[in-house]
Amino acid sequence: MFEIEYKGGNTVIINTKKAKVIVDPKLSVVGLKDISTKDAIEIATEPRFATNNSDARLVICGPGDYGVADLDIHGIAARRHIDTDGMIATIYRIEAGDIRLGVIGNINYQLSDEQLEELGVLDILVLPIGGNGYTLDAVNAATLTRHISPKIVIPVHYKDSQVHYEVPQDDIGAFTKELGVPVETVSKYKYKANSAVGEQLTVIELTRS
Repeated sequence: MFEIEYKGGNTVIINTKKAKVIVDPKLSVVGLKDISTKDAIEIATEPRFATNNSDARLVICGPGDYGVADLDIHGIAARRHIDTDGMIATIYRIEAGDIRLGVIGNINYQLSDEQLEELGVLDILVLPIGGNGYTLDAVNAATLTRHISPKIVIPVHYKDSQVHYEVPQDDIGAFTKELGVPVETVSKYKYKANSAVGEQLTVIELTRS
């Protein structure tokens, strides 16, 4: 089981039966309070989004394979959206039993066949959509979503009057319109193995908590 909530920026909190995962907890980069990762698994899609909390259960800031609690976590090196070379970002596949969740940071949308193969078949995909030269825009985020073909997509890093992004971000509506699939708005999203989701991809819009 995954229970997911959204905190702004790229930050999501993922709870399973035995662990808490906090992705990109350093929210001070967008003018919000950093998320405490005490006793949690801290995952950063880029080193600058990590708090490197010494009280964290585990801190993951790069590619590799990690097993902790009921989770298997696989990090895949990726090129950032704004870079012409280098691989300083990390994509993650997080598995709990039969459920697979992918976390995409501020990367270039043109993933290689090898990267897509490593990411594999996903139930849930979390990815930024705000665009304007900082992260994936609506078109590229939708293109990447179609390539990965998850059951559920959770957009993050979009326009929010309370979040101070380095560059203006597009509204979530640009992404949902481009993707053209059903949208469900909730405060937290729970996904269990064999969840009764339809065959059509669904966007889950998480209200920031």
